Amino acid sequence: MNVLGLLSTVTADDRPRAGAILPVRLEQVCFSAGGKLLLDHISLELNPGQRTVVLGPNGAGKSLLLRLCHGLLKPTAGAIHWAVADDRMLRRSQAMVFQRPVLLRRSVAGNVAYALAARGAPRRARQEIVGRALRQVGLLELARRPARVLSGGEQQRLALARAWALRPQVLFLDEPTANLDPAATRLIEDIIDSIHRSGARIIMTTHDLGQARRHADEVVFLHRGRLLEHTPAERFFTQPVSAEARAFLAGELLA
Repeated sequence: MNVLGLLSTVTADDRPRAGAILPVRLEQVCFSAGGKLLLDHISLELNPGQRTVVLGPNGAGKSLLLRLCHGLLKPTAGAIHWAVADDRMLRRSQAMVFQRPVLLRRSVAGNVAYALAARGAPRRARQEIVGRALRQVGLLELARRPARVLSGGEQQRLALARAWALRPQVLFLDEPTANLDPAATRLIEDIIDSIHRSGARIIMTTHDLGQARRHADEVVFLHRGRLLEHTPAERFFTQPVSAEARAFLAGELLA
């Protein structure tokens, strides 16, 4: 199946609504757990349009930052301000795909349909939306297969289809290609590109510097829970400001 060809079929009808919930602004955001400060006074603003890649060594706070922005956790200090204050609209306008997809004990199509039902999509429209979403990621032929027997790459494509079907304004991706082989990684990256072109704001973490170079418009660099750089990607990769970023790009182990 030519997944790349299918991805070219995205139309204006698939685009999310205008970026009404953006920008999102973090003001002195902290998060502590077990008596340890894990995020230390993070302040930044993320605007519509760009693709943000969050980089940093293990334990820097990358996944934690995404979970806070997505509303899965609440800051222990500071605040996160979206452009709208309507919590229901915020929930409906975001989606998140995790490193290990959380799939229901349902068919491939059933996983997407359940997400649409939970979001309140009209029953008469779900079948068409499910079919389009699965076609966009090359899984339509597997629609009736149990989701949990899919390969790792197929499960991640299903997670992306489920998120895409919700037409989010903002899509958070936490290490979306971790542990995938190069072919599966390429498919996932092409799907992410298509989601971005359809109008969704991409905010993702990765340990793959090559992937970051390919997909970042801007980089957020964290170390030990502190924001050290928030800068255009080209500048980060060619002229990093902090010694920690220079060491990270050189492949040196950061303590």
